[in-house]
Amino acid sequence: MNATSRSASDARRTTGLPAPLVPLAGIALLFLGLPVLGLVVRTPWTTLAEVLTRRESLDALRLSLVCASLATVLCLVLGVPLAVVLARGHFPGRGLLRAVVTVPLVLPPVVGGVALFTAFGRRGIVGRPLDEVFGVTLPFTTAAVVVAEAFVAMPFLVIAVEGALRGSDRRYDEAAATLGASRWYTFRRVTLPLVAPGVAAGAVLCWARALGEFGATITFAGNFPGTTRTMPVEVYLTLQQDPPAAVALSLLLLVVSVAVLAGLRDRWLTSAR
Repeated sequence: MNATSRSASDARRTTGLPAPLVPLAGIALLFLGLPVLGLVVRTPWTTLAEVLTRRESLDALRLSLVCASLATVLCLVLGVPLAVVLARGHFPGRGLLRAVVTVPLVLPPVVGGVALFTAFGRRGIVGRPLDEVFGVTLPFTTAAVVVAEAFVAMPFLVIAVEGALRGSDRRYDEAAATLGASRWYTFRRVTLPLVAPGVAAGAVLCWARALGEFGATITFAGNFPGTTRTMPVEVYLTLQQDPPAAVALSLLLLVVSVAVLAGLRDRWLTSAR
């Protein structure tokens, strides 16, 4: 073996995967994949169509899709500006602000629902004036579902967009500024198109998280068929009475989530890296 071959062989040995990590990665894959496989194996295929076409199931799925989409729009409207402030702003307390943004990621969902009550309930910080002045009550309405889902899902969008902004080349912004473009024009025509894949990736993750939200939703919005009973809530209630049907509903929710993520991954998530 010549020197070039030995050098290439040594490089492969030093840059390859560390041997102890491979079995651990396999165990991790089994840990994540076996529950999904369990859903597929335990699904009552003979009664699947009947379960999925029940009026309760269709109403819950429709409500889940609509509310998750509205929550994602709300997160985009509010979360993108927040991500820009975190990524490009320089002010005291930015680290604390970032911590506040990520709190819903680690907050127990039920606690998140209680927190929403303290803010938007009829006696809440914002809920009281909304009720007394405008006669608007959020809890136990479809709007409450949207608010609860946006609360738990927005951090996914903010983190994704902030990361895209930090990784973008600011020289394009500086070039636009030297040509006389205003900051708002530069953001709309230069910065936003550059980070569009990151925004899309964050929106997809946000939507998927909103679709699966349960704890904050049932606490803040309750369980009213056709109004606040989303698919996760329907799965929980069905599990107590008819476990095989709950498995079928869970499979439907899994398929919807995976289909959206798989359909958009090649176009957005890979280009966001």
